[in-house]
Amino acid sequence: MCYEIVSTIVDAMTTAPTASTPSPALARTSPPPAPTAPSPGLPAEGRSPAPALAPAPGRRALDWRLRFGALSLIWGFSFLLIKVGTGGYAPFQVTLGRLAFGTAVLAVAMAVKRERLPRGARTWAHLTVAALLLNAVPFSLFAFAELTIPSTLAGICNATSPLWGMALSLVALSEDRPTRLRVAGLGLGFLGVLTVLGAWQGFDGLDARGTTLALLASLSYPVGWIYLRRTLAHTGSSALSMTGAQLFLATLQLAVVTPLFTDLPTRFPLVPLLATAALGALGTGLALLIQYGLVTEIGPTTAQMVTYFIPVIATAAGVALLGETLSWSTPVGAAIVLAGAALTQARRSRP
Repeated sequence: MCYEIVSTIVDAMTTAPTASTPSPALARTSPPPAPTAPSPGLPAEGRSPAPALAPAPGRRALDWRLRFGALSLIWGFSFLLIKVGTGGYAPFQVTLGRLAFGTAVLAVAMAVKRERLPRGARTWAHLTVAALLLNAVPFSLFAFAELTIPSTLAGICNATSPLWGMALSLVALSEDRPTRLRVAGLGLGFLGVLTVLGAWQGFDGLDARGTTLALLASLSYPVGWIYLRRTLAHTGSSALSMTGAQLFLATLQLAVVTPLFTDLPTRFPLVPLLATAALGALGTGLALLIQYGLVTEIGPTTAQMVTYFIPVIATAAGVALLGETLSWSTPVGAAIVLAGAALTQARRSRP
């Protein structure tokens, strides 16, 4: 879900809007919002996104494979945490808590690295829109969606972000040229969505409202990526600083909206509260920091492979820990979605 946010911000600061072929893949989220990462603006493989994110000389970081596995688990379990959180609190309250805890983690990281917030009214104005599209809206939509749909279905809907990303980038990004393979991947991916939803049964038993909200959340990510790509190239600020500011703005947005639509809780159930805190501190804050290191060390093409595991882990967690039911069409459809999203990342071979 959040990988796409990191990748797009990194790309916005290292690449001009028309400098490279966009990569619209999940997330994912996220996120993509990151199939491969659902970002229409990934930096070129091997490029260091920001010098400040590189490990200090003489300091040995944890093996990237372990960090990759940890990131997959954290983001895969995010949908379960949303489900548990909304069991005790209103969706807007869960989203506000998520953003607040995530912002706190990034604020500590910025203080340790002595990072400064971005400067300039124009940058903050664009970050305000990005915060709405990449954080406030999709996080809230997923929380509302999971009131009526299983966390497994929400995780699979999140995997459609690369498909929306490619479809939108073909229209909005003139440098993104379709190939037969990528168009085939787009069609295959949406066939997988129809399989997950049981289209041949007339969508019998499907909660249309919750599913629509989850799909709209997934659509919000690529809209935000494209907006970032068009507006925030060469800002001069680090990826950590930009993402920290973006989460802070999203927190302010939810702090304004939440009291208007929800009442102050009269009781504070512990387990949903801990789930919300974990969703923010781990699934948003810590996960972004891990992703920074992965993109810096192994490049975005390898790092974005984490998105293949998110719907798998989300499904396994929902079935094993929440007792959610699973029909044959769910894993089969999810596999088709991921295969289609992977094909949308195919590139023309270069001499």
